[in-house]
Amino acid sequence: MSLVNTIRNTLVPVHKEGYRFVAIFFVVSLVLGFLWEPLMWIGFVLTAWCAYFFRDPERMTPLDDDLVISPADGRVSSIATVLPPEELNLGSEPMLRISVFMNVFNCHVNRAPMAGTITRVAYRAGKFVNAELDKASQENERNGLVIDTKHGAIGVVQIAGLVARRILCWKYENGSLEAGERFGLIRFGSRLDVFLPAGSEPRVSVGQTAVAGETVLAEFGSAKGPVISRRA
Repeated sequence: MSLVNTIRNTLVPVHKEGYRFVAIFFVVSLVLGFLWEPLMWIGFVLTAWCAYFFRDPERMTPLDDDLVISPADGRVSSIATVLPPEELNLGSEPMLRISVFMNVFNCHVNRAPMAGTITRVAYRAGKFVNAELDKASQENERNGLVIDTKHGAIGVVQIAGLVARRILCWKYENGSLEAGERFGLIRFGSRLDVFLPAGSEPRVSVGQTAVAGETVLAEFGSAKGPVISRRA
């Protein structure tokens, strides 16, 4: 294997949304270096972190219409039955909500939890409280997608956090999505909520680490019941 291929297989690609941020960090590091050399090296470390933040690795997504795949890298912070956000128009009945919290070291490219057609995209301005808090689902700035799937309409909501100040969504109403397909990104710390209709059972536990595009969050049509876990 050539050196070029070795590097290509070792380094994770940076999403194009991160190019200008990495460039800004690099240029500022050079400028600081003229003032005081140690600042330049600190800047280079931060530049490397910025590139790491905007990484966009390939993922192996399970191909099964009964599975709900994690839309984000991070920690499962909540599993609850709650009312969905009003702007999604998903009805007035409680739905299963599974939340995945992303810190500033997680990959922030968001992926579709299931295949289907996007019937609604709804942005709502709001606060920037800690995304780990339950109230963040109702109070924070967010952008929601409703996806018409084989098992009915589901919702996936991008929620800004304390540091996040920009939610990006690259998909539009009436467009289609494949499970695991990239649909958006949130800059610098945030959370994703998935709202699921009756018939879905969680396949993760609170505190578990999820991988976007790979980890199965829930399943439809299973008679196995909820997952019970323990620390080991």
